[in-house]
Amino acid sequence: MPFKLQLALALLIVSNCIYAQTPKKSVTAKFTEEKITIDGKLNEANWQNIDIASDFVYLFPENGKPAPKNLETKVKVLYDNTAIYIAAYLKDDQPELLRKELTQRDNFATAEHFGALINGFNDGQQDFRFYVSSAGVQIDVLHTDNDGEDDTWNAIWESSVKIVDDGWIVEMKIPYAALRFPKSDVQTWGINFYREHQRERQQFTWSWIDNKINSETNQAGILNGIQNITTPTRLFFIPYTSSYLSSSKTQKTKGEIKGGLDIKYGINDAFTLDAILVPDFGQTAFDNVVLNLGPFEQQFQENRPFFTEGTELFSKGDLVYSRRIGGEPALGFNDFQNLIGPNKEILEYPEKVNLLNALKVSGRTKDGLGIGILNAITEKTSAKITDVTTQETSERTLEPLANYNVLVLDQRFNQNSSVTLINTNVTRNGTFRDANVTGVLFDLNTKGNTYNLSGDIKYSYINDFFDLKNKKGINSSLYAAETSGKFRYGAGAQYVSTDWDNNDLGINFQTHYHAVYSNASYRILTPTKKFNSFAVYNNLYTEFDNRTGRVQSANLNLNSNFTTKKNDFYNFGFNANVVTTYDFYEPRTAFETKFLAIPRNINFFGTISTNYARKFALDVNPSYGFHDQYKRVNYGVLVSPRYRFSDKVSMIYAFNYNRQNNNIGYVDTEIATDNVIMARRNRITYINTLIGKYTLNSDMNLALTVRHYWSYADNNAFFNLQDDGNLSQNIFYSQNQNSNFTTWNLDLSYSWWFAPGSQISVLYRNNSAIFQREFERDFKTNLTGNINNENLNHILSFSIRYFIDYNNLKRKK
Repeated sequence: MPFKLQLALALLIVSNCIYAQTPKKSVTAKFTEEKITIDGKLNEANWQNIDIASDFVYLFPENGKPAPKNLETKVKVLYDNTAIYIAAYLKDDQPELLRKELTQRDNFATAEHFGALINGFNDGQQDFRFYVSSAGVQIDVLHTDNDGEDDTWNAIWESSVKIVDDGWIVEMKIPYAALRFPKSDVQTWGINFYREHQRERQQFTWSWIDNKINSETNQAGILNGIQNITTPTRLFFIPYTSSYLSSSKTQKTKGEIKGGLDIKYGINDAFTLDAILVPDFGQTAFDNVVLNLGPFEQQFQENRPFFTEGTELFSKGDLVYSRRIGGEPALGFNDFQNLIGPNKEILEYPEKVNLLNALKVSGRTKDGLGIGILNAITEKTSAKITDVTTQETSERTLEPLANYNVLVLDQRFNQNSSVTLINTNVTRNGTFRDANVTGVLFDLNTKGNTYNLSGDIKYSYINDFFDLKNKKGINSSLYAAETSGKFRYGAGAQYVSTDWDNNDLGINFQTHYHAVYSNASYRILTPTKKFNSFAVYNNLYTEFDNRTGRVQSANLNLNSNFTTKKNDFYNFGFNANVVTTYDFYEPRTAFETKFLAIPRNINFFGTISTNYARKFALDVNPSYGFHDQYKRVNYGVLVSPRYRFSDKVSMIYAFNYNRQNNNIGYVDTEIATDNVIMARRNRITYINTLIGKYTLNSDMNLALTVRHYWSYADNNAFFNLQDDGNLSQNIFYSQNQNSNFTTWNLDLSYSWWFAPGSQISVLYRNNSAIFQREFERDFKTNLTGNINNENLNHILSFSIRYFIDYNNLKRKK
């Protein structure tokens, strides 16, 4: 072996040994029999003469440097048989300048923050993170390195903040019910502490998180000392009741009362069962519906708490799109009308399928095996139709009684790697479609988190009563990357077969393709004279149709972002498809190899976002692009000013304008000949959004959200789609296929967390939607048309949820 190669291998082995032997910071918790009152005063005797976590270092911008003395932070930890207690003294020589914006829960906003980042398994893979702002606002999140922080998870815990002459104090009580850890007499937890100094946009951690390493969780310190704890029964009941009043110009006021129950049960300290009986999601946020002229359905964000809280295991492999459960009927209104024929008229068509009940069990063993089970049942849903000739009415089943199930087994090892098995299953009652999808995933990292190898193979099996044969499909990918240092790079590939289908419980738009992609990036790891951060990214993605070999995508992306010394953020870049590509989905034809040729194109974009720590801040996002085709251009801009009137009151306005000139898209199919009609069209979109909040205190909030969306498409020429993907003009087609869609949504809500886990909420909502072929191209007309629309709905709802701890009931008894 050449001497240079031997020397390189020796240095690599030595460096790995040094890394492995680097001692982690540790702090020892002390047992307390004294009652700890969460008031921020720290006057209990047990807070004295206790181990201290100190010597914080910069996370950003001066990564790794010691924190300045005037921002010294000291943290102590106590525990008993019910909870751990954390006290933090955060020095600040100018406490009168502390940022203390009040917000609703889980909103960081403009305030100082302290956080405890806890990993009960000390496996370097997932944190339970608890933050408190200087205004007393709680933020709790689940964090993984792959998915970042998920703030949809909520726990029940206590905290208090006190401003003192030379800084501020945080006191926390985190019950064991809010954590997960193995059953063991001696507990060894991973832990880190975080501090954000908002007015200078500085971040510090107790255990250094080296930004050269693409992982945060396995750079935590160690919490020792917790032993021989006898944790209480984790059994919680959350009954609720809701009432609704609704009306419109065409509908008299009607009332409705609902009630139900959530149950949370700790099977042990590591596993939890969550169940909802007779759920009600009437107060969840509205969907940002758009004019969808494309071939794929619009994907919506999940807003229902049960399906957003603690779902890290179920998100593995992107096989679960929970909006499928209790969502809209799979067969849309127009498709259903075509199915029943021209002699039938729809009298009643349900907007959604009701969810009867759902439960999930999740947790992890002390050996790192995560187990997740999710099961939900939706009720049989029918539409009422009438025969226009005989006037007879009948019901037609849209969705049968259905069971949705997800099973996940996720084995973690080596502090940073995992192998996962996930299975999703949808079983429908009777002679309907059933679906089963299974995936095996792996995510492997070197000990120093310098290299990553990840991939998956997924198999779908569809048993459809209406199909002549069952469908079996495959989706597989492989990715390798260098994940540390200033320069980082990666490459991967993916193969998807024609019959791959996970849409019964997941969401997937494209099949029958294979792709090859790569990326490279450069970033600074320490600030310079001009920048606090700077990074450049380059991505190349190519995709090919399996059946014809035609290019579906050949995208080159280059972008750069940086943060100035004044903490203003900038981003600029472009996307370019450098060759003609072919779209097999836009034609929407039964001939699977029909395609539309997409000419070469390029799109430029940018972002300017000024420092949110200022009272006034501004976001601006311009874009401009063009195709190598007759006057086909698109341009747009988002302008969003925000102003903080006080620590209690703030407002954000956003105006989004987008225009596509001479865009090409599908409008119709001549059924007799299967001739696809495409249109050259101009599409214009306006979106106005207003978000305001008035926060009375850390438990009480008033919020306003208003959204007006208007988008229309004017067709100015029609074409026949040829076999080679090009267009020939059609001068005979004359149907009006113009589209005008406008929506209005207003939510005014009041929320009061009157006790831990217990909430009263009041919501006033009005909303409407209009779709037209004939319309006025006038903004005022479309705005007032929504507000004066006969279908403008008014809904006033009141809901109360009360958190009941079984242990409190037992003590009272």
